[in-house]
Amino acid sequence: MPTLTAARNAVGLSFFLNGLVFSSWVSRIPEVRSSFDLSNGGLGLVLLAIALGSVLALPTSGALINRWGTVRIVRFGAAAATLGMLVAALGLGHVLAVTVGGLFVYGLGIGVWDVAMNVEGAEVERGLRRTVMPRFHAGFSAGTVVGALLGALLIELSVPSSVHLVVIVLVAVLLVIRTSPSFLPVAEAHEEQGVSAARAWLEPRTLLIGVMVLALAMTEGTANDWLAVALVDGHDVSHAVGVAGFAVFVLAMTVGRFLGTGLIDRFGRVAVLWSTMALAGAGVLLIVFADQPALVVLGIVLWGVGASLGFPVGMSAAADDPVRAASRVSVVSTIGYAAFLAGPPFLGFVGDQVGTLKALLVVAVLLMPAALVVPSAREQRSPAAAAR
Repeated sequence: MPTLTAARNAVGLSFFLNGLVFSSWVSRIPEVRSSFDLSNGGLGLVLLAIALGSVLALPTSGALINRWGTVRIVRFGAAAATLGMLVAALGLGHVLAVTVGGLFVYGLGIGVWDVAMNVEGAEVERGLRRTVMPRFHAGFSAGTVVGALLGALLIELSVPSSVHLVVIVLVAVLLVIRTSPSFLPVAEAHEEQGVSAARAWLEPRTLLIGVMVLALAMTEGTANDWLAVALVDGHDVSHAVGVAGFAVFVLAMTVGRFLGTGLIDRFGRVAVLWSTMALAGAGVLLIVFADQPALVVLGIVLWGVGASLGFPVGMSAAADDPVRAASRVSVVSTIGYAAFLAGPPFLGFVGDQVGTLKALLVVAVLLMPAALVVPSAREQRSPAAAAR
């Protein structure tokens, strides 16, 4: 029987590897635009392939977890993500259709992997009886920091993207397969009898949490897809410096997730989310309008801290009741990933009209109405959880 400590460590590693693979890809996004001679709008459509794959996979992920358990599903997701990234890497710079097809399969895998590790993380959080989900997501952010810094280094050393990405994804999938048996048996413990997972789509609180995660995923995802490109275009820095700016963002997000865990336990989800959203908005404004490099870096830090807690808090809120955790996390993830579906092409087309840097202002505008639905994430203790 897996122990709580072993499960915590395995989940943390899964989040780290997920972030490492994703950030390794992000570090090569400017290369995608230049190698295929794409406009910002064209690049946005290429990036759309990942989100489309994820959104198609997410609605069924909860049912798959209930049937097969998190161990099998996280392995399946990691394997599909690996296959997709291998195909995308081989096509990069040669055949655009191959790269797009690979990114679609990668999106399918990463979406399933994401839901499974979040459901498992919520189970570990319940076992520990304290907030730890932001720290799991900090593991994801740490993986993105390592991936971004490694990507910047390998770009400077002129290492081919195919070699870079293939090695990263193969190492990641092998480690996931090795450590995932330590997961706690979530589905076996909490599988609902005779209740369709589709019911979660009719629950007002679940849908409102999903809308909140949609806006905050857009806040995070815009930086993932466009920050490095915006710094290159808007502040006239090199590709490597643009990737390093993205590394600063994910480092700030990692710190925010580690510190946010204690703040949530002390002040509650709603107050902390409102505060971090204000920081994110201020950071975007600094990046767009500041002329001094130091202020731009400060803006990146504020944006990173401000974007740090939205997704993990949304996952925890969706999983407050362990009995319906898989179904609700699947619903919230599906809604949230719509940001990754609509965000890249939308920001790309806006960037074609006003410039890549000013297109980032979409994030600051979106945060204002998003603040209205934050109270939906307020802590709720289910009867099952209270009985523990």
